[in-house]
Amino acid sequence: MRLFAALLPPEDVLAQLGSAVDELRTLPGADTLRWTGRPGWHFTLAFYGEVDEDVVPELSARLERAARATGPFGLAVRGGGEFGQGRALWAGAEGDVEALRLLAGRCEGAAREAGVAMGEHRRYRAHLTVARGREAVDVRPYVERLDGFAGRAWTVGELALVRSNLPTSGVPGAQPRYEAVGRWGLGTGG
Repeated sequence: MRLFAALLPPEDVLAQLGSAVDELRTLPGADTLRWTGRPGWHFTLAFYGEVDEDVVPELSARLERAARATGPFGLAVRGGGEFGQGRALWAGAEGDVEALRLLAGRCEGAAREAGVAMGEHRRYRAHLTVARGREAVDVRPYVERLDGFAGRAWTVGELALVRSNLPTSGVPGAQPRYEAVGRWGLGTGG
């Protein structure tokens, strides 16, 4: 199964971001981007790719320990940016980003210890993808608008292991479906 560790923002935070993204979608050229659906908005902490089902219990146990070792922390969706010359448009994070990075590192370490092949380590960059481009797109107008976005702060209290169900190939507008297959409270038990 295709898995990743993530933080799932509260619904009202996603609604705030959704209003900002709805405005972005009215800008010229917005139809050249593939906009991600709100049900899929999350902060990925570690992407695991295809994981054998027999590894999931060990991965889950290690993620639970990572969650317990990380206390709750404050976060907000703020600003935006791009990856790959417009291939991904994202909203950023503000608040205790250092705690977020630490948790992301623990999620990556949990996978390595459970035997999940993680590939090369990259410095964590907190982001929530709102659109993708098939080709390089000038997304500067979108990034400029996102720069002014600041959502309400919330206390992150949970880590999720999420399964990604890819859409059927060739179906226009099809979106991946995500389901949490594990959830653990932060800082619960030290």
